[in-house]
Amino acid sequence: MKSVIDILDLSVEEIDNLIATACDMIEHPENYTEKCKGKKIATLFFEPSTRTRLSFESAMLELGGSVIGFSDAKNSSVSKGETIADTTRVINCYADIIAMRHPLEGAPMVASVNSAIPVINAGDGGHAHPTQTLADLLTIYREKGRFNDLTIGFCGDLKYGRPVHSLIHALSRYTGIKIYLISPSELALPEYIKREVIEKHNIPYAETASMEEALPNLDILYMTRVQGERFENKTDYERLKDCYVLNSEKLKLAKSDMSILHPLPRVDEINVDVDADPRACYFKQVANGKQMRKALILKLLTESNDGKPEPRDFIPLEEQLCTNNRCISTIERGLKPAAIKTEFGCRCAYCESAIKQ
Repeated sequence: MKSVIDILDLSVEEIDNLIATACDMIEHPENYTEKCKGKKIATLFFEPSTRTRLSFESAMLELGGSVIGFSDAKNSSVSKGETIADTTRVINCYADIIAMRHPLEGAPMVASVNSAIPVINAGDGGHAHPTQTLADLLTIYREKGRFNDLTIGFCGDLKYGRPVHSLIHALSRYTGIKIYLISPSELALPEYIKREVIEKHNIPYAETASMEEALPNLDILYMTRVQGERFENKTDYERLKDCYVLNSEKLKLAKSDMSILHPLPRVDEINVDVDADPRACYFKQVANGKQMRKALILKLLTESNDGKPEPRDFIPLEEQLCTNNRCISTIERGLKPAAIKTEFGCRCAYCESAIKQ
């Protein structure tokens, strides 16, 4: 039984097939209106979301299925102290597939190892957001016609920006990719992603604090919001929240066919005067996201399913060694701490933070 917790849970071939299915759905929507008839998705959203939650719900409805779930943790038994593991086991009695958004990193992973139905990570803290990456990939494919030989600039909050982390992982499997990392030092991409993804795959990259310096070189500009909800010190957020603002004047420096992506919601980092520019693709991303979620739901509900969670290569730990206070392992009762081993050392099995044994 397959769950999708990280974009790397999907092979390049599987992503290509999802893109092909999504494109066919766009061309022939009438062929898919009853593909999931009689099936239910549970959307378990423990933090606010507009696009992702409604995208999953509209995707299932357009496939002929139905939707149950909640959009606020206060409306669930978690507010009474129920664990993620128990919530998942309960939902297994009601639904055929789960989409989970949670502020704590690793929560969807915990759900997946306690579930006999597929679990889709709809965003966990600052960790990963694989279905946003699927939306990004379909947008890039439809705008550029390829994934190879592209120069991509990621701008803004690269530290907490889970869509950035997932997209870099996905693009690392293609050739000819070049990356610009545009951020203040406080919001720089985590070192482990630079070392274990970008450098491991020999991807040329440059780090800069200047958007203007990078713009002329880019085929794609991926803007991000500075995520105030992830900051422990709100003074730091106020100081950094407007560090990059894209407007029509700055776009004069960019290529005429550069594509502008943003996972949304935006605050002030893209001026509304950019919306009319033909290079603006962020609302296209929203539409593409629905199609890719339709394709993913269909794939997970129709492929062979033995009702057993996929085994994970976890190394049990005798004590809690993860020091990330946003990790699910720090609060989930009954959850045994565990690690995963990489060529660069051990990481928490739930949030991928480095741990020392």
